Amino acid sequence: MLDKIKLLIGQPIGVAFKNGLSVSGVLCDADEDEICLLEYLYQQKFVQKYYDYELIQGIYIFPSCDNDLLN
Repeated sequence: MLDKIKLLIGQPIGVAFKNGLSVSGVLCDADEDEICLLEYLYQQKFVQKYYDYELIQGIYIFPSCDNDLLN
């Protein structure tokens, strides 16, 4: 599983948590215990956050831009 997640480094992803919340950002790193996600806060502010796999329900790659998805 870790090998597949590492292929997403540098890509925008969505992360769904077991508690029902979700976040999105660019995957910066992943190791055996957690992922590092670069998230947008506001204006020109970004933050790197670390999330333990035990909290995560799913990791999803962003789809490509398609007019059908935008309308």
